[in-house]
Amino acid sequence: MKRQFHMKKIYMVICLLLTAGCSKQLTEDPRGLVGGSQALSSVAGLESALTGAYGSLMVPWNSGFTTVSQIAMTMGADDLTTHPGSNKEEFREFDRFNVSSLNSRMNPIWLGCYKTIQSTTNIINNYQQVQDGTTATVNAIVGEASFLRALCYYWLTRLWGEVPIIPTEKYSTDLLNLTKSAPAAVYKLIEEDLARAEEMMPDKKRDPGRPNKGAVKALLADVYLTEAGWPLKDQSKYALAAAKAKEVIDNKAAYSFDLYQGDYLKIFAGGTTEDVFTLFTRGQWSTYNSFYGLSTMPENEGGWSDFFTELKFFRDFPAGSRKDATFSTEFVVNGDTIPWQETTTKHPYYKKFTIQSGAKNVYMSNNPVIMIRYAHVLLIYAEAQARATGTPDAQAYAAVNAVRQRAGLSPLPEGLSGNDFATAVVQERAWEFAGEWNRWFDLVRLEQVAAANADKDPGDLAPAGTITQKQYWMPVPGADAIINPNL
Repeated sequence: MKRQFHMKKIYMVICLLLTAGCSKQLTEDPRGLVGGSQALSSVAGLESALTGAYGSLMVPWNSGFTTVSQIAMTMGADDLTTHPGSNKEEFREFDRFNVSSLNSRMNPIWLGCYKTIQSTTNIINNYQQVQDGTTATVNAIVGEASFLRALCYYWLTRLWGEVPIIPTEKYSTDLLNLTKSAPAAVYKLIEEDLARAEEMMPDKKRDPGRPNKGAVKALLADVYLTEAGWPLKDQSKYALAAAKAKEVIDNKAAYSFDLYQGDYLKIFAGGTTEDVFTLFTRGQWSTYNSFYGLSTMPENEGGWSDFFTELKFFRDFPAGSRKDATFSTEFVVNGDTIPWQETTTKHPYYKKFTIQSGAKNVYMSNNPVIMIRYAHVLLIYAEAQARATGTPDAQAYAAVNAVRQRAGLSPLPEGLSGNDFATAVVQERAWEFAGEWNRWFDLVRLEQVAAANADKDPGDLAPAGTITQKQYWMPVPGADAIINPNL
């Protein structure tokens, strides 16, 4: 569909914010904001809108999570960095905490999430008028739409803090004058969406690239864990996070989840029991992943060196099978094997994002994007339970030790205080999800960003100035801020 921007002013902001999928004119019945009610009066219409919602999260270089954007935007953590020279200025802005509103690396997440919010809001607003299909089918569609909308708002508020909430009422107000909502309001909507999704979703996934009830519970547990930290600091949420994660653990067989015990690298090819929610780039979505391959290879191998690990993080990472699978430390150049110390950047790289079969030096692959793993659920429970009660219980120890055992590490010592145990679990999360954009969000919620950046190796990029909570959130992308000064 052609992108058109000569519409009424009231409609302009939606087109700029959501960019694609705009109709030629605003009708007098703007239910669902854009699509109108007629397109969503059947199960087929709902499915079409849902397909668009997923697709908006998987448009390489343009929108969603199949580019390197989410990796770039979380470089303020201590597990990710980028090239100190070359043409990586936009990447370095995130690592050095001086991000410009014109930094294009923010656009795919901002745009993809709001495009998905557009499509899912259409579904949520209009599904009750559908007459055909079974209740179970309609509920599954609405449950998935609610999950995706919650996921998108979750990413938006964690990265940008105060963000606009697209009106959900059928007859919306002047969209050109949307204002930013405080995180508390955004999290309220996220919880409402996930409550709806949990009620409507089946235990089994409709296909591997969709959530089920267990995925909804897992995301809600993660949301509660985040709400307990900065900026809301509602510590009552720790108990809720533990309870919701425990529901997933106790029912893992029904949800077909488990900690994968085979080759660790196979987790990142998708299709294992580890998958809780995964964006599959093959099959019906007909898209691809553009951060596996060249982005994660050094120039010495013909790669782009978009991202790799910080040196202190690599050195502190406990030795064993997980470290060997996480990092590439040797590279074949013109038939010779060189260590990472002899690469252009003098850093190890992330093996988990390297294409494991076929040519490595490609800029696109059909590798999926693993958004939530079962290991997340286990470590959410362990940390949240210890913080909620002050004393880790046997199941909390079992949860974290299962992850450590798979990594070839010894169990955590018995008798730890709740605080010491939780600190150990957060560190375990850093190792287990190294490079998977999880570490940044942990440092933010725990207000540890400055501390994590205080002891940099001289070979890594240093912050451009003093790190404050102001740098926890990104600036609104410049084009949208110009069109609507409220943003």
